[in-house]
Amino acid sequence: MLRLFTAIEIPFDIRQRLSTLQSGLEGVRWVEPDDFHITLRFLGDIPEDMAADADDALAALPFTPLEIEIEGVGAFGGAKPHALYANVKSNPELTLLQSRHESAMRRIGLAPETRNYMPHVTLARLNRIEPERIYRYIEAHNLFACPRFAVKRVALFSARPSKGGGPYVAERYYPEEDWQED
Repeated sequence: MLRLFTAIEIPFDIRQRLSTLQSGLEGVRWVEPDDFHITLRFLGDIPEDMAADADDALAALPFTPLEIEIEGVGAFGGAKPHALYANVKSNPELTLLQSRHESAMRRIGLAPETRNYMPHVTLARLNRIEPERIYRYIEAHNLFACPRFAVKRVALFSARPSKGGGPYVAERYYPEEDWQED
């Protein structure tokens, strides 16, 4: 079984900027900056033959480069926050890309994703942190923004079957052509 997900990689300069958010909140598990990404579709724990089907389906999808903007921070979990994130501004190109990944994974037999897609970069995992501390942190960082960046490919990542899952390993890229980080 392989634990897989598709995602957009974050360029080095944007990872550096995001990492400046990783302070001022004690008792959280900060995500390693090298593991920052924008998930498109979590595949879960799947057998190797289904992983090969996923690879084939992803390789067949059309890909058009797009631009991403990150601004603001938030938390998942409502009254019991469990993750802190940087918000990714949704745009039609990102919505289309995510929809194509969702459709491709359904065609190979994966169950539909039940949650609405909300693009984000997870910054920290929270465990029994008082919500008031999280809300103060969010208020203090609500004007955070990064420069817009270009997305020239997406990746199929593998993760360890554990809480947090990192470190993540890019197993394949779509499109496959050579690509250099700017």
